[in-house]
Amino acid sequence: MSGNLMAAVGSGSVVGFMLGLLGGGGSILATPLLLYVVGVTQPHIAIGTGALAVSANAFANFASHATKGHVWWRCAVVFAVLGSIAAIGGSTLGKAMDGSHLLFLFGLLMLVIATLMLRRRTNADTPTRPVDARMCLFTSAVAIVSGMAAGFFGIGGGFLIVPGLMLATGMPMISAVGSSLLAVGAFGLATAANYALSGMVDWMLAAEFIGGGVGGGMVGMFLATRLAGYKNVLSRLFAIVIYAVAAYILYRSVSDFIGR
Repeated sequence: MSGNLMAAVGSGSVVGFMLGLLGGGGSILATPLLLYVVGVTQPHIAIGTGALAVSANAFANFASHATKGHVWWRCAVVFAVLGSIAAIGGSTLGKAMDGSHLLFLFGLLMLVIATLMLRRRTNADTPTRPVDARMCLFTSAVAIVSGMAAGFFGIGGGFLIVPGLMLATGMPMISAVGSSLLAVGAFGLATAANYALSGMVDWMLAAEFIGGGVGGGMVGMFLATRLAGYKNVLSRLFAIVIYAVAAYILYRSVSDFIGR
């Protein structure tokens, strides 16, 4: 196995493992790993390729949740459709932006996500809300914002989708996680398709990354039940890792800008 192949499969395994273990957040590492470990030189190709890998992993995990009855189908489908349209718009804006500037904003986003992970607490289930105009409008707004962010940065967007679904509909967290995965997969697919139209997806690399993600995800899900009591600790440790990666991205982005 060549060094580049090992790096791609290994990086995919890390993302899949964190997704399986923690149920979200791991996809934020896809782009940094593709850039700084695998060696992709163009940020837009890393984002487009990473979006495809995130989509594949999300759909795989979605199938598992769907078979267990954790999906509110009407909410999930409507959310995915609206958000995917927004993801196309977001990814179009992302493609038009200078790569170094996009990475700088990506680093700032990572800081926000890490902070939210550190502050997150176990959420009690809220009463189910009636399907009225207010709920539909709020859900649509969350879908559009999540889709735009997912498309612009090439991320899953689950950190926005899960709390948004819970707040808008009152669905239990496990249902919000399961339902969100359809949206995450759809957002990633829409983003990747838009990038592919501009030749910004490395298909072979994506296949290697996805292959590693499947294996890593299986290990992560196997350990998830055994380490369930330590999930909050693991999430906080992972948030610290995200802080460190964000600091490195910001440092590289600023250095590249100064060196021009």
